[in-house]
Amino acid sequence: MSVKYYIGCSGWHYEHWRGLYYPQELPKPKWLSFYARQFDTVELNNSFYRVPSEKAFTTWRESTPDNFIFAVKVSRFITHIKRLKNLGDAVDNFLSRTGFLKEKLGPLLYQLPPSMKRNDGLLQNFLSSLPPKYQHVIEFRHESWIHEAVFDILRTHNVGLCVFDMPGLSCPLVATSDFAYVRFHGSEGLYSSCYSDEELSRWAQKIARLAQRVRASYIYFNNDAEAFAVENAMTLRSLLSTP
Repeated sequence: MSVKYYIGCSGWHYEHWRGLYYPQELPKPKWLSFYARQFDTVELNNSFYRVPSEKAFTTWRESTPDNFIFAVKVSRFITHIKRLKNLGDAVDNFLSRTGFLKEKLGPLLYQLPPSMKRNDGLLQNFLSSLPPKYQHVIEFRHESWIHEAVFDILRTHNVGLCVFDMPGLSCPLVATSDFAYVRFHGSEGLYSSCYSDEELSRWAQKIARLAQRVRASYIYFNNDAEAFAVENAMTLRSLLSTP
């Protein structure tokens, strides 16, 4: 199976990237276009805190090349406030807004709160309610969820496991759907440490093996401090493009 790698950063609109990544004189409205000349994907994080407007999604779609893909972090109202229960129209309302990305909409990331412990029945009910035409991904932040039985539930619904790397909590590199999804939060300091070339080389080897069993791999760096995410994403992309 020939896999497509989508490698980028978790967000692009960081003020502290000015001068480190973005030219000092480049206006903020042009940052996404600048970013999209070097990457073919980005993970939208601001949608977790506040659902962007229809105009915002439309502008982002129109500011990027035809092959660009947006992964979208789902609203915390669904994951942290309602905690996957009694959602009503919340998911449909969120999806109707992200629909303005049209063909550029990629995976939808549901990040569960660290205080939310494993509940297989809750997970089953939630996954059963999701429209299957989308690529759904779950990121667990409590260690009780990191279990093969939970992964089997995800496989039943072709929902992705978000594999993550962060200090203090580990997740095995497995795929539970026909695509893989990986987030790098920093190996030593959360959001603040830079991965070494040696670390990324080891990750590249493991990701390449995993990619033999999926059709696409989405990989995002969330270590935005000092624009480490940009540097690390470029390095990993180079490693995975080398035969």
